[in-house]
Amino acid sequence: MADTRFDVLTIGNAIVDILAPIDPAFLAREGMSEGIMHLIDAERSAYLYDLMPADKRQISGGSAANTAAGVASLGGKAAFVGKVAADPLGEVFAEDLHHIGVHYSVARLHNGPATARSMILVSPGSERTMNTYLGACQQLTVADIKEDEIGAATVTYMEGYLWDPLEAKKAFVQAAHYAHKHERATAFTLSDPFCVNRYRDEFLDLMRSKTIDYVFANVEELKSLYQTDNLGEAVQQIAKDAELAAITMGADGAMVVYEGEIISVPAFPVHEVVDATGAGDLFASGFLLAASRGQDLKMALQAGCLAASEVISHIGARPIRDLQQMATEHGIDLSRQIDA
Repeated sequence: MADTRFDVLTIGNAIVDILAPIDPAFLAREGMSEGIMHLIDAERSAYLYDLMPADKRQISGGSAANTAAGVASLGGKAAFVGKVAADPLGEVFAEDLHHIGVHYSVARLHNGPATARSMILVSPGSERTMNTYLGACQQLTVADIKEDEIGAATVTYMEGYLWDPLEAKKAFVQAAHYAHKHERATAFTLSDPFCVNRYRDEFLDLMRSKTIDYVFANVEELKSLYQTDNLGEAVQQIAKDAELAAITMGADGAMVVYEGEIISVPAFPVHEVVDATGAGDLFASGFLLAASRGQDLKMALQAGCLAASEVISHIGARPIRDLQQMATEHGIDLSRQIDA
């Protein structure tokens, strides 16, 4: 086993989030439905980018990158693997991760698609309309997976969204192989019900073949995985298929299923849910960091719910408060246990 350098290493789509407030009339002029995520091509992406206000905010994004950012905010050592192009937005992505303390060393893509970006248009009522160009992030390959980095991470966490491109899928499996070779844990998130519907059999095989050890899902994703409307039935099924399953339940908190036991905790109270984007990503941050440091599963659930409560209290999928300080204030211990 390699020496531990990272508590959590995440692998996923490297996307720059570009946020700007807009007038609702803008959506009507451009034929967009408010609150919907639109997948767009390179030409449309460039067109909309130029139309957005000059004061637009640009920040590294993507589900797994958000999780890495949360780990760093909680005081953990985080790394991210995802593909950007050798272009200005690729620089934005890399510099942003470095600024928040996330290790990122993936080679840039040359002579290919531009860096992925999600143009997030925020209406006066805080409704977010997204236009996403996937570009370079879908060009991740096995060559980008470094055994020394995977072997140095207590847990490697991957997003289900990455299961779309064939080469990225191979990279996903290679990373799991390296992790297990070095006696490290693997984890992945189901990402969304549409993703589950596309790859249900393959996701089940990842669990049943023990390629993946820990599974993260919300209630709707879990029900979709087992094609049932009964949460209890889905929980019973995943208890058989996964070593550990962490399930978020929105306002009802979260549960973990492990060795036939179910542990649950309530959600942390939030004055107002402003934007639920990133809640699952940040839950994974807290849970994975606590688990990687040998804390018990109840503490891991509490850490996850605390991180999620912070990110839903404001616009954006990244924490704006110091999560490590918040954890201390709530008596959540994220120090490494001696026997971890």
